[in-house]
Amino acid sequence: MTLTRNAHLWLPDLLAARWRRSVVPSDTPTDILFCIADHFEPAHGGPGLGVERARVRTWIEQLPKLAARFRDADGRPPRHTFFYPADQYRSEHLDALGCLCEAGLGEVEVHLHHDDDTSGGLRATLRGFARRLFVEHGLLTTGPTGLPAYGFIHGNWALDNARPDGRHCGVNDELTVLRETGCFADFTMPAAPDISQSRMVNRLYYAVDDPARPRSHDRGEEAHVGKEPPPGGLLLVQGPLALDWGRRAFGVLPGLDVAAIDASPGYQPSLRRFQKWIEARIGVCGRPEWVFVKVHTHGAVERNAATLLGPKMVALHEAMSREFNDGRCYRLHYVTAREMTNLVLAAEAGETGSPGRYRDYVLPPPQAAGGHQRVAVG
Repeated sequence: MTLTRNAHLWLPDLLAARWRRSVVPSDTPTDILFCIADHFEPAHGGPGLGVERARVRTWIEQLPKLAARFRDADGRPPRHTFFYPADQYRSEHLDALGCLCEAGLGEVEVHLHHDDDTSGGLRATLRGFARRLFVEHGLLTTGPTGLPAYGFIHGNWALDNARPDGRHCGVNDELTVLRETGCFADFTMPAAPDISQSRMVNRLYYAVDDPARPRSHDRGEEAHVGKEPPPGGLLLVQGPLALDWGRRAFGVLPGLDVAAIDASPGYQPSLRRFQKWIEARIGVCGRPEWVFVKVHTHGAVERNAATLLGPKMVALHEAMSREFNDGRCYRLHYVTAREMTNLVLAAEAGETGSPGRYRDYVLPPPQAAGGHQRVAVG
């Protein structure tokens, strides 16, 4: 991926990032919080029900085998977050994914592709899908009100109507709708080099919606130890965005690493890329020893599943365990999107020490993962 496309959006903040990095005390281990956010779309490409079932079955059969080989600093196996598209709902697929959740190997959150939508239509879609995941499948957590709560990834990257042509969304007050329907955090970014990329990069921050204008997530207020989020703010958990001098365009310009793992050239898992993601130092201001590494993928597609469940991903887990889980300099923690959000909230509240203690800090595990009981949902 080359450097030039839409660089006016993301390059200034990326270059300024070196001045924001805080130093971790030499006597404090760095905790690496690793989350895989999967845009999990069994119906991608419209292959038919038989192929959809085979795609889901691959994960049901292969993820437990991979996960059994590894443990993090807390004794947890690798964990996968399946952001399942509301527009591709099929009950049997979610029941199958629920088996992985019950085994402690992952959780399910909300993904959505939509176009030419309205605020009311979006609100109905999100509430209906969240209720279905919660009541029928036991797959979501609950928020402070006791109602279903969810993490979100926007299809086609077009969060808050971010595209100039208005495609793949249409809702200028999308951040408001998300927050009011139970979204605890958005995990869409980075979108570079797409035009939907926000101007803030490599941050954990709160965006406050301007319901009359698009792209309210362009800028926001960073998560900070001891600081309350802004009223009406929606948390954005970004993945690393980095220049890649190991892949050059025209022999001069660096490539762009957008923290995607799949079968594409340059996107394959590797220790070199993992080190680059850590170097982005995404975290809560005032807690530099907790480093948040959220990567993304489209894991249902066969070629990507083969990468994520095959020898190259095994090699990455082996390298991560060897290089970043010695307990002295580094501790590795496999986390879901919900757990990663809880760790942001714990850091803001001033909690210290090993973050593994705060996986369920505010948002409890879903019922399918051994969490709370269902409540009545109106």
